[in-house]
Amino acid sequence: MKRVYSIDVLRGIVMVIMTLDHVRDLLHTTAITQQPTDLNTTTPVLFFTRWVTHLCAPTFVFLSGVSAFLSTKRTNDLHASKRFLLTRGLWLIVLEFTLVGFGVWFDIHFAVLFFNVIATIGLGFIVLALLLKCSPKTIAVMGLCILFLHNLAPLVPGDENGLFKQLLMPLFSPASYPLGNGRTFIIGYPPIPWLGIMLLGFAGGRFFELETQQQRSLFLKTGLAAIGLFILLRFINVYGDPAPWSQQKNGLFTFLSFINVTKYPPSLQFGLLFLGLLFLIAAAIAGIKNKWTELVCVYGKVPLLYFVLHWYLIHPLVFIMVFLQGFTSADLVFGFNFGRPKSGSGLPLWAIYLVWMAIVIAMYPLCKWYGRYKERNKGKMWVRLL
Repeated sequence: MKRVYSIDVLRGIVMVIMTLDHVRDLLHTTAITQQPTDLNTTTPVLFFTRWVTHLCAPTFVFLSGVSAFLSTKRTNDLHASKRFLLTRGLWLIVLEFTLVGFGVWFDIHFAVLFFNVIATIGLGFIVLALLLKCSPKTIAVMGLCILFLHNLAPLVPGDENGLFKQLLMPLFSPASYPLGNGRTFIIGYPPIPWLGIMLLGFAGGRFFELETQQQRSLFLKTGLAAIGLFILLRFINVYGDPAPWSQQKNGLFTFLSFINVTKYPPSLQFGLLFLGLLFLIAAAIAGIKNKWTELVCVYGKVPLLYFVLHWYLIHPLVFIMVFLQGFTSADLVFGFNFGRPKSGSGLPLWAIYLVWMAIVIAMYPLCKWYGRYKERNKGKMWVRLL
C-alpha cells in the first residue's frame, strides 16, 4: 500500500509527544504518588505536560481506522482485507500482553495484565473486520452513535453488582479484576468508546485521498466544529463528561478545569476536543513537506516498532536513576511502581524534558533504518504486522 505522507507526519508528531508522557510516567518525582491533572496538587507546566499527550491515543486509534480504510480500498479484496485485519488485531492483543506488557512493567511475574491502547486497537481491528461489508456511511453512523451516546452507559438501570452490569460496564469504563496469586487484569482502555473513534477514522479515510486544498478546508471546518461543540457542551456543564468544570483559585486554574476532560474512558467532550485538535493539525500540515515534516515522518512510518522499543529505552533508566539515587535492589517495588521505591526517587520536570529529547534522538537512527527496510520488503506479512 502506498503510504499517505500526511498520515505518517501526524503519527510521527504524536509518537514524539507520547514519549514525553511515558518518560514522565516512569521517571518524574511525583508520577507514582500524584495525578498531574489534579488541580489540588499540580502546577500549570506539569498539567500541560500531561494534557498535551491526551492527543496521542485518539490520534493513534483514529488513524488506525483511516489506514484500515485505505488498505481495504487499495487491496480491493474484501476477504483478504478481513483476514489481514483479523490477523493484525489478534497479533496486537498478543503483543500487548507480552513484549509491550513487559516493557511497561519490567516484571517477570506479569503481576499486572493491562488492556491498554495496543490491545484496544487490536480488538477494534477485529470488530472492523466483521463490519467490512457495511458502507462507510453506516460505519460513520455507528461511530457517531458511540461517540455521542456512550456516556449514557452508567445510567443503564440494574443492580450495580448484577451480572448484566458486571459484564456490560467494563466495555464502557475501566475495570480491575484480581486473578489470584497476586495478579491483576486491568481494562484501562475500555473497548467501546475507543471503537467509536476507530470507526470514525475508517469512515473518514476517504478524506485523506482528497486534493490538498479540499483536505485543508474540510479538516479545518471539521476541527473548528468539533472544538466549538466541545466548548458549548463544556460550558453547559451537564452532559458529555463525568467531571464538570468549576471555578478555581484563579483564572488560569479555572481554565485548566475547563479543559480537564476525562480520558479513562474517553468522554464525548474528550473526543470532541482532541479529535478537533487532530483535524486542525491535519489541516495545518496538509500539502506541506519540509525538513521538519521529513524528520517526524521517520517516526510515523514505523509506529508499532517505535511504541514497543521506546519502553525498552525508558525503563532501564528507572533502575539507573534509583541506583544513582542511593537505593538498592531491595528497595525496588514492581507492579504499579514500575520498579521504583515506594518514595524518594524521581527526576524533576526539567530533567524529564531532557530525557525525553534524548530518547527521541536515540530512536531516530533505528526508525530510519527500519523504515527503509520496511519499504524494500513491504510485501512480507511480518513486515506489514510490525
